[in-house]
Amino acid sequence: RNTSVSLCSREEEEEEEEEEESINPTEVKMSQIVMPCHSNHQQELSVGQLLKWMDSTACLSAERHAGSPCVTASMDDIHFEHTIRVGQVVNIRAKVNRAFNTSMEVGIHVICEDLFCGRHWRVCHAYATFVTQRKFTDLTLQVILKPIVPRTQKEQVEYSVAAERRRVRMVHDDIIKDLLSHGAIQHDDAVAAERTKVESVELVLPPHANHQVTTFGGQIMAWMVNVAVIAASRLCQAHPTLRTIDMFTFRGPSQVGDRLLLKTIVNNTFKNSMEVGVRAEAYQEEGSNRHINSAFMTFEVLDDHRKPRVLPRIRPEPLEGERRFQEAIARKKIRLDRKYIISCKQGEVPLSVPWDPRNQVYLSYNNVSALKMLAAKNSWRLSSEKNKVRLYTLEQKSMLSFRVESEVDVPAQRAFGLLAELSNRPSWDTHYQRCELIHQVDDDDFLYRVVTPSVCRGAVGCPTSASQGEGILQDFILLASKRMPCSHGSVEDPYVIALRSVSLPTHPPTEHYNRGETFIKYFKICLLCPW
Repeated sequence: RNTSVSLCSREEEEEEEEEEESINPTEVKMSQIVMPCHSNHQQELSVGQLLKWMDSTACLSAERHAGSPCVTASMDDIHFEHTIRVGQVVNIRAKVNRAFNTSMEVGIHVICEDLFCGRHWRVCHAYATFVTQRKFTDLTLQVILKPIVPRTQKEQVEYSVAAERRRVRMVHDDIIKDLLSHGAIQHDDAVAAERTKVESVELVLPPHANHQVTTFGGQIMAWMVNVAVIAASRLCQAHPTLRTIDMFTFRGPSQVGDRLLLKTIVNNTFKNSMEVGVRAEAYQEEGSNRHINSAFMTFEVLDDHRKPRVLPRIRPEPLEGERRFQEAIARKKIRLDRKYIISCKQGEVPLSVPWDPRNQVYLSYNNVSALKMLAAKNSWRLSSEKNKVRLYTLEQKSMLSFRVESEVDVPAQRAFGLLAELSNRPSWDTHYQRCELIHQVDDDDFLYRVVTPSVCRGAVGCPTSASQGEGILQDFILLASKRMPCSHGSVEDPYVIALRSVSLPTHPPTEHYNRGETFIKYFKICLLCPW
């Protein structure tokens, strides 16, 4: 068995490359012209209607791949960058990024087109998870999905990073619980949350259902958006603009004949935004209510200059209202962490992002996804080759990346085990003088302090002079994220060990060491030939 081992480092994230032209068999496109019946009072496309179109397009893509009926299981965060006006065209494109055993991730891109000036601009980008079901008599059997074969560089990146997004989804609820705080709630000059409460009932009719006679997920989301807008309007006494829908999961289906009880209230307000929570329950004429979904939406109110207005504070209801108040703070913290760690370009943030248990999941996601995106670039250039070791370089703008690649006759899993144990690295890597484990975050993520010979030698930015820096060592605080493949070591889904600098209050820089930083270093281990 041959194993390909690649080592790569980078200093900053580069701009996205243009997408390659390719025909994806799962891709589905939908174009809709926005009519007055689709719009709100401001002649803008209703977000609820947009969600219905997005869900329908994504469902068609999922079913094209599965060959069987599919239902929406969850939707990741959606950030709406622009509104769409009557007369403009909505172009929606959906395709399956990756299929797991019985679920698949579908990427959704929404572009607005102005027919009169020929302009196009992005409205939002979302990821939805669909599950398959095939019914035989009274039994419901899950369909095992065939794998996706990525065809382009961008599809390979989406395929690989889909596994990291799946990890984030699985721990999302735990993150909220870990972030909950119970600080004092100010009640002075605050608006009572009860004033924003809305309850509404919808009857699920055949036009609201799909070909499986279950309610379209997009229809449920549309109804939830409608009542959330009412609650937000009651607080601000103006027309709010929906900016973000947080990640949510469908807990169960609803069917034709169900009554959907929608409950909504403003959970919390921040300086220029408010969070509105919506709960959807389904019930028949007889029987108890079934909780099928909860969603959390962030609204802004824009002034005449299209700038966000300052909003009044909210006074939550006792007990449950106070819990929702605190959870809204936790969700805002998550949004800020994502924006700071994941969404920002590398040049906009320090190399060593502060590590905290509350932002660990996003640091880990960024650590692994950034290196996968870098490794997938198709513009690597072979600079030299000696003794079956190849050196590649990638130069774009102010970034120079190096990639060293070699094939060794070692099983991929064994190579992964040897390279992932950093504590043993000083025994075979002369550049690692010491490597101590600071903290084991979980089974896949670790914090290390690494000591290496200094490469500064009094250069620009080094705190020591040339004569002083000659004998001073360099140390790094590294987050090491190791990942095993979901599909047994394919090229698109390799073994990965990702390393990036973080800062820890317990391990500040000292005068005896030059504190170094890195973003990103990694090992990528691919199985080239099976036994």
